[in-house]
Amino acid sequence: MKQFLDQKGCHVRITFDDQMFSKEVGHVWVVCRFGDKWLLTQHRTRGIEFPGGKVEKGESALEAAEREVHEETGAQVDSISYIGQYEVSCGEDVMYKNVYFASIAEILKKEDYLETNGPVLLDELPADIQSDKKFSFMMKDQVLPLVLEELIKLQLL
Repeated sequence: MKQFLDQKGCHVRITFDDQMFSKEVGHVWVVCRFGDKWLLTQHRTRGIEFPGGKVEKGESALEAAEREVHEETGAQVDSISYIGQYEVSCGEDVMYKNVYFASIAEILKKEDYLETNGPVLLDELPADIQSDKKFSFMMKDQVLPLVLEELIKLQLL
């Protein structure tokens, strides 16, 4: 388990063990690869980020992850793996988010990508992502580098 403070001063804990912080997960975040490219989305207000969002009533976190990828990018998931979970504590508010890694089979054009402007394909993630204003705050804390490190350990990258 790793711990840090995010840009808003909230306490973040992340684990890649089988033991989760909570079975009651309200959010998901999906790191996606389409062939040799990264698949992200352009959120209308936050900027470029990996797809994700809330788990809706009656669906599992895994179902939410697949749905969010499709809604925000038009992508069809080929395979998806649970990678870990993180907890964000801000005052009395606590949020749990499952992290997944997805390989994408295809990207279909959609009329509406809901709160995003659709898919963004990148050959590489920028080394200076923290200072790049095109990217969402969600890409700028320690979660992304820790997840990428874990994906390398698991030989998924």
